[in-house]
Amino acid sequence: MKRFAKVYIEISNICNLKCSFCPGTTRKPKRMNIDEFKTVLNKIKDYTDYIYFHLLGEPLCHPDLEAFLSLAEEMNFKVIITTNGTLIEKCKDILLKSNSHYKTVISLHSFEANDNKISFEKYLDDCFSYAKSAENKKIVVLRLWNNGGKDSMNDEILNVLENYFEKPWVEERNGIRIGEKIYIQFGDKFDWPTLENDSINENVFCYGLRDQIGILADGTVVPCCLDSNGDINLGNIFEKDMKEIINSQKAQNIYNGFSNRIACEELCKRCSFVRKF
Repeated sequence: MKRFAKVYIEISNICNLKCSFCPGTTRKPKRMNIDEFKTVLNKIKDYTDYIYFHLLGEPLCHPDLEAFLSLAEEMNFKVIITTNGTLIEKCKDILLKSNSHYKTVISLHSFEANDNKISFEKYLDDCFSYAKSAENKKIVVLRLWNNGGKDSMNDEILNVLENYFEKPWVEERNGIRIGEKIYIQFGDKFDWPTLENDSINENVFCYGLRDQIGILADGTVVPCCLDSNGDINLGNIFEKDMKEIINSQKAQNIYNGFSNRIACEELCKRCSFVRKF
């Protein structure tokens, strides 16, 4: 049976920020309810051990976050949460006590990409204090994926970070380790694929449908975490089983196409991220 290294579950496409680097979505605002989330877990339980509360939206905004983490624990999933960090203090206890919550990814580059009501000092203290509390308990990745974008505050962020995690820091495969299970990662700003982008017209490869698959808040299954509008609709998880979806002709065409370094779908032809592989 096909297994994925990760399944992205968009528990909500609603966000409390409007980052300049994020495309947003034309889809209707939607949160999964508890019954829908249970359905998703039951249908993917044989296909992965790791679920990511991520595609679009801010997962810490979801009112049933604690219940979702408990359901994931009951079914032995490990949960990775990607957040902009603005609600990390509010959800700190929920995240730290959860046995299913495995890793938190905090996009520090979100701050500069917004007109924030929260102060810079408060934002960093919330994020770094959480990381300090999680040290040696959970994996925490602090991201600055803004090289070539809005990155003028990066040096100041790193200076403040030293007050919480003293140097020396150690470069490792997963980033720069600044504490036990605590990392900081740097990356280039990238453009999300849209159907309005120019076609790349070159040999490309993608791990979509190989090591990952995504499920949007309305149940639409997509091949990867960058399909923000569900342009590549493989079927709906609330209506079909995962086996039927991943064995569909459309999914097989995508998989086999990338095996030959050919993008079959229009969105894939316009995705610059595939150049990384």
